[in-house]
Amino acid sequence: MGNGQIMSHSKKNLTTPDDAAAKTQAEGGKDVTSSLAQPGAESDIAEPEPFTELENLYAENAGLKDRVLRVLAEMENLRRRTEREAADAKTYGIANFAREMLACADNLRRAAESLPPASRENLEPAVAAFIEGVEVTERDFLARLGRFGIKKIEAQGQRFDPNLHEALFEIVDETLPSGTVAQVVEQGYQIGERVLRPAKVGVARGGPKAA
Repeated sequence: MGNGQIMSHSKKNLTTPDDAAAKTQAEGGKDVTSSLAQPGAESDIAEPEPFTELENLYAENAGLKDRVLRVLAEMENLRRRTEREAADAKTYGIANFAREMLACADNLRRAAESLPPASRENLEPAVAAFIEGVEVTERDFLARLGRFGIKKIEAQGQRFDPNLHEALFEIVDETLPSGTVAQVVEQGYQIGERVLRPAKVGVARGGPKAA
């Protein structure tokens, strides 16, 4: 065999490092592709759990429903509170003014009581008419107060109630049950369910216990 044949044969068997790397990469890619193409290759990929999205929607819907119910409850409480405050303002808004007007009722009562009943029998007609006019004015004034929910506190002969009465002194009276209002010094008034001014009274002591 000549020298020319030996050189050509060695060229055919000579492989460079770049050619070997390219061949390895090609074979490796072929193996990866073939492994992915196998039927059991996708078994390791996590799939979403069934009904997870539907359960999330149910949970979100329940949360929104709870929020709506809370808002509706708050709105209802606000409506009731507003109505109650409006009613209180209508009923008790004139409380301060009415309290000042009670002095007029007190003065009319004092004017009517300035003459005892025994002295009225021999009064001149003009004086009697004047006293009667004062009493008529007092009744009319109290009636007008009543239109705004203002009324007298009935205290005479009633059991003492610290919520309605203010005790100024005690009266020893064995004929009255102990703790009974024996004398009214100043008339008390209510506006609605609230005390506008407590009745100033004297309370009996020494009698039998009140029932």
